[in-house]
Amino acid sequence: MAHDQDHDHKHDHEQGDQHDHGHGHGTGHERKPGGGRHQHDHTALDWAVMGPHLESQAELFAPLYERAMAWLAKERTDPGLIVDVGSGPGVVACLFAETFPGARVVAVDGSGPLLERARARADRLGFGDRFSTLTGELPEVLGELDYPADLLWASRSLHHLGDQRAGLAAFAERLAPGGTLAIMEGGLPSRFLPRDFGIGRPGLEARIDAIEAEWFAQMREELPGAVTETEDWPALMDSAGLKHTGSRSFLLDLPAPAPDRVRAYVADRLTRVRDIYGEAMDAEDRAALGRLVDPQDEASVHRRADVFVLAAQTVHTAVRAG
Repeated sequence: MAHDQDHDHKHDHEQGDQHDHGHGHGTGHERKPGGGRHQHDHTALDWAVMGPHLESQAELFAPLYERAMAWLAKERTDPGLIVDVGSGPGVVACLFAETFPGARVVAVDGSGPLLERARARADRLGFGDRFSTLTGELPEVLGELDYPADLLWASRSLHHLGDQRAGLAAFAERLAPGGTLAIMEGGLPSRFLPRDFGIGRPGLEARIDAIEAEWFAQMREELPGAVTETEDWPALMDSAGLKHTGSRSFLLDLPAPAPDRVRAYVADRLTRVRDIYGEAMDAEDRAALGRLVDPQDEASVHRRADVFVLAAQTVHTAVRAG
């Protein structure tokens, strides 16, 4: 699946955004604000082409994931089987293999090409003997797991299921007794520039947030079998028969001046914002965004000294009774 709000679905083609799931893949549905559907659904995107892009994004966010895993390791010290639900190209799944050297890891995704990248990455890093993949749509594909999971991780993939409560119940069913479910949902919108960066009206990113929030609501409404739920993740986990054990947010802080790979991520993210949401923006904001992504413009994120990445993602954990 994939959304950053895309989340890149991949649902998150945009890794790093509040609704994005960036590495999760499983069901991608997107529509441009106020109108036609924008193709981000994983049946339309060429994941073989998107793979390197998604992999580099996930690598940029690795410090955030590593901190989340260190927190999880205090609760779940010796998992035998870890399942990454909506794994994308496997960056996070391989981090799990590194963090838990005694565990087997299964990467689950709707995209075969992305799982090929995941397998190749695991082999390259020396985890191939305890790493496997499973291709199919969530949550049904989880029924094909050979064994229940001791730790099941879902990073921004759940919100691409129409019935999130039923999705959580399906996740819970695949847990071993005493097993932990960890979902990454929520957090804060990412920031890349000062409120006033000298072009157009101050507050551009806050206005983009509002447009993305509307897009996300439309995306949710149009999912097959969509059910409106209050996004109280601990309560929803409890309703799935699990015991909520904690919630914590993790920060990615890449300060200015940004290195080239950070600039490349920000430029890509803002270009995607322009392409997806540009029609919903006023002329002044569209012009400002155009300058920010134009590599020939001295004021672009490719050149300016004040570019940074500040992102926060929240993880919720719950345990199945032993």
